[in-house]
Amino acid sequence: MQHYTLTDAVNRHSEVFDQATIEPVILTNQSLPSHVLMSAQNYQKLIERLQELEDQVLAKAAEAALSQSQMVGVKTFTSTLQGLANG
Repeated sequence: MQHYTLTDAVNRHSEVFDQATIEPVILTNQSLPSHVLMSAQNYQKLIERLQELEDQVLAKAAEAALSQSQMVGVKTFTSTLQGLANG
């Protein structure tokens, strides 16, 4: 991952943006990371993957809760919830 100072990012913006289409770019301010620059396409992929992982975690939590459930009508509730979790 490339690193650029904020001043470099302004002075060499074409190079910085070109690099950001390939991989995320770290921008630094006073030698500390301050921003990450990435293409909109890569950002969208990152958000979609994060949502997928969140869905998987929620599905696992629902499965665990269901396996411990003692409520009336568990079979119907379980099949409905599993249908929702599986999309």
